[in-house]
Amino acid sequence: MDRLLLMRSFVTVAHIGSFSGAAKQLSSSGALVSRHVAELERQIGVRLVNRTARSVSLTEPGRRYAEFAARILDEIDAEDATLARRHDRAEGTLSIICPKWIGSLDLGDAIAAFSAAHPKIVVRFELGGMSDRTYDFLDSGFDIAFHTRDLRDSSVRLKKVSSLPFVLCASKEYLERHGTLGHPNDIAAHDCLVHVNDPVWRIGHGHASTLHKIRNVAFSSNSYIALQKAAVHGRGVALLPQRSAYDDLVSGALQVLLPELAVPDRPLYAIYGPGQDTPRKVTVFLDFLTRWFTGNPIPAITR
Repeated sequence: MDRLLLMRSFVTVAHIGSFSGAAKQLSSSGALVSRHVAELERQIGVRLVNRTARSVSLTEPGRRYAEFAARILDEIDAEDATLARRHDRAEGTLSIICPKWIGSLDLGDAIAAFSAAHPKIVVRFELGGMSDRTYDFLDSGFDIAFHTRDLRDSSVRLKKVSSLPFVLCASKEYLERHGTLGHPNDIAAHDCLVHVNDPVWRIGHGHASTLHKIRNVAFSSNSYIALQKAAVHGRGVALLPQRSAYDDLVSGALQVLLPELAVPDRPLYAIYGPGQDTPRKVTVFLDFLTRWFTGNPIPAITR
């Protein structure tokens, strides 16, 4: 039988001085409370109470154990209350993990803004080191993980925070040497700069979209920033996050390819633990990021 349950029954009997009074306070029965005390005595191996027809009194070991048990139960109740308050408040440590390329773009700015707006929340933000298994971030002690792929996993919950626009582009120098693209199938004839986790490019939207397995890889990296630099240096065609490439696109260092077809956006998902009782710090964070991305859209490319 649960030791804490037995201790609570015994402490209540010690405080009130009767089984019936303790039972009333505990919304139980006198017989059940009496059994709890008897079971506690059996587990400890010491008689804790003197039972008579009219009263219940504590033995000397019973008085000592009543003080000990009351102190333990008070500490448990206090800690439960503290955790409940922290759960319902936007405070404590919030641990976040995401792929490197996401964290080095908008998400890093958004999380920095969140930390400044909520100083009672201590942010732990790590980039990289993510497992292929969706739920592993929970086992590693993280509250939230970010992904850009659709997930179907009942062991976690997800919220779409934003959409990340991508752009197919190349430098003017590269296009002067190799010619531009008139059709998505022309990609096969060009040198391509490929992210190691993104070897298949989707061009166009809806039913008109096409998938292209990139085989002519001239440069590969696990960093979109590195791919962008290679594109600016004229190494080939790249599929890049528009946010990071924005300045180079505006300056003309990079030029948009197939603008009439465009490239589908990538969804930015926040993944967090299952259950309906989500900690307040998590819900506050997710609401803040959704508002941040809405209020900080990527400007249109006018060049």
